[in-house]
Amino acid sequence: MATAYIGLGSNLGHPRQHIKDALAELGALDQTTLLTASSLYCSPPMGPADQPDYINAVAQIATTLQPQQLLEALQGIEQAHHRKRKRHWGERTLDLDLLLYDDLEMLTPQLQIPHPGIIQRAFVLLPLLEIAPQIVIPGKGAALGYLSNLKDQEIVKLEDH
Repeated sequence: MATAYIGLGSNLGHPRQHIKDALAELGALDQTTLLTASSLYCSPPMGPADQPDYINAVAQIATTLQPQQLLEALQGIEQAHHRKRKRHWGERTLDLDLLLYDDLEMLTPQLQIPHPGIIQRAFVLLPLLEIAPQIVIPGKGAALGYLSNLKDQEIVKLEDH
């Protein structure tokens, strides 16, 4: 079994519900078990500012799916939530990113692991560190060491899930 971390984000429809549903759907994937999930976090959009704030979380799963198979399964969950890719970094009902897969480093036209934004985005790093405070990013080092670089990014941990 491999351990993988999935970033979840939503800012259309009912974002909290999309995240909660997606977490259940991750746990229901073949050959996959949902191990834990972070709290929900709210942050302004990274892309165009004329869209609602995002709700984000990170999930830890155990899976025997290979990275490409897992990516395809994640894209299937996105499609079930009617994800439309209208513009780069635009609004979406659900975004699922494969952040880490064991200590694997890979780059294909479809997939980069670790996810390239993992150490640059507070909405990814804070929920990741909540559930895996000692995590090491392959090729980068301890995730905790990157947190101070992100202190100017707005993010709020939501108390009610």
